[in-house]
Amino acid sequence: QVQPVESGGDMVQAGGSLTLSCTAARTFSNNAVAWLRQAPAKEREFVAAISGNGDSTLYADFAKGRFTISRDRVKNTVYLQMNGVEDEDAAVYTCVVARGAVSSRNESMYSYWGQGTQVIVSS
Repeated sequence: QVQPVESGGDMVQAGGSLTLSCTAARTFSNNAVAWLRQAPAKEREFVAAISGNGDSTLYADFAKGRFTISRDRVKNTVYLQMNGVEDEDAAVYTCVVARGAVSSRNESMYSYWGQGTQVIVSS
């Protein structure tokens, strides 16, 4: 079983940048991976996803133009680069891994979930 582990959550100044990482002891280089987030008193929402081979990506509207999802299959790591961070981006970000290679906006398609990493935005 794949157990995703996130890192990189930190406090970031509004307008600044931060990069989150997701890896696992087992290889998931052929699996689709997504980032989800949940802020206090809000529902969990989709952020971005990347296909198993890294050739296609999906983004939530709020992430387009600001966030970039990428992967290094050799390092068995997926990244979420966050630029122009806003107050509304403060949340716990969770890396989730699918069983297959096709990315999706539907969180039900992801079988393996990390524990999350917290992003705090300072104003």
